[in-house]
Amino acid sequence: MYPAEFGFRMPAEWEVHERTFISWPVRESMCYPENYERVCSGYANFARAVAEFEPVTIIVNPNEAEQVEDLFSCSDITVLPIPHDDSWIRDNGPTFLIDSKGSRSGINWRFNAWGEKYRPWDLDDRVAAAVLEHFHVRQFDSPLVLEGGSIHVDGAGTLLTTEQCLLNPNRNPQLDRERIENELKKFLNIQKVIWLKNGLSGDETDGHVDNIACFAAPGKVLIQVCDDPCDDNCAITRENLGILEQETDAAGRKIEVIPIPQPPERKFQDSRLTLSYLNFYLCNDGVILPVFGREAEKTDHEAEKILSRAFPDRRIKTIDGMAIIKEGGNIHCSTQQMPAVQRGGHT
Repeated sequence: MYPAEFGFRMPAEWEVHERTFISWPVRESMCYPENYERVCSGYANFARAVAEFEPVTIIVNPNEAEQVEDLFSCSDITVLPIPHDDSWIRDNGPTFLIDSKGSRSGINWRFNAWGEKYRPWDLDDRVAAAVLEHFHVRQFDSPLVLEGGSIHVDGAGTLLTTEQCLLNPNRNPQLDRERIENELKKFLNIQKVIWLKNGLSGDETDGHVDNIACFAAPGKVLIQVCDDPCDDNCAITRENLGILEQETDAAGRKIEVIPIPQPPERKFQDSRLTLSYLNFYLCNDGVILPVFGREAEKTDHEAEKILSRAFPDRRIKTIDGMAIIKEGGNIHCSTQQMPAVQRGGHT
């Protein structure tokens, strides 16, 4: 039996949350362990920013629980000891589902560290199940290797993803596009998949959609764009724009596309950093937006204005987008939401 058969669906990120999960960094798994203290400071600031809007649960390795707990005086930030290899809870955490009766469940996807790029990942592959068990949430195990950052939904039947990631042979080589779509429909209760082509240039996740596009509402998609023909992202974003402009959602609505200019290119040790305003996080009544400063000051302000118009009832909270970006991700990659259930409901 699949979640859709029980009436469960994946809610949109803008629907009400009970809490947000964040996983604490693990020095041994970092690309640049010498930056451990700065990265931890970045995660602590993420947690405090989100806690202005909703409770935060920080997943920590058991031997660090007391140390991390001492960093926070806010009662809305708590610590949950669960062994893990890395800090990207968006990708290895559970995908929560809700139904119309006030019940909640969760999907335990398979996780292989973005196509077996980083070893070990066995602890990370167990995190979703551990979280669901701790909160007594019904668990559905999926055969798909899938990271949460590779999908966005509108909560009304439409899913957004990229071919570069979901069709990559380093995830599910035995499955073609049709079979992957069928699995997504059965587990997430969506009726339509919109396939963009590629993610941002240099993105080591193989094109996660949460760096390039997301829903702002049913029938409305935000997308990061580039107009510089000398930039690889120019061709990438133009192709994705062309797809969206011809698409409709599950309800038959023509997609309204809202472009956001990308920040200026920035490199570290000759590698391009994956700077994205689309890696923002929607929490209760708020938007946590990474900004990049310096030569990005102009586009930082533009992104904030565009998101203010897209989410007029939410407060925009900007955070330092450079704090953890050298490790490959940002605030959306670092968070995972648990949706609230109706009053009187149960998990």
